Amino acid sequence: MNVPTQIIDTARHCAGLFRLGRDIEAALEMVELIETAMPLFTSRSVQEQAQWMQVLSAVLQCQERQDWLGVADWLEVEFVEMWHWQ
Repeated sequence: MNVPTQIIDTARHCAGLFRLGRDIEAALEMVELIETAMPLFTSRSVQEQAQWMQVLSAVLQCQERQDWLGVADWLEVEFVEMWHWQ
């Protein structure tokens, strides 16, 4: 399995955990997901890097509000969509 496919699968799994109310487990997995994904954006265009920051900021804002469904939505839709740019 290549890295983008693994990241997409992990993001979807993490979103599913948030939807099930398993927020602690999901948050730990999300940290690993972001740590894996972040370095891969350094070689992307400025536009893609800006989109990454926008999505990451939205995810973290939802997390701060404990809006777990919002986190799941951002991970499952916008975050996953960024990996289809490759």
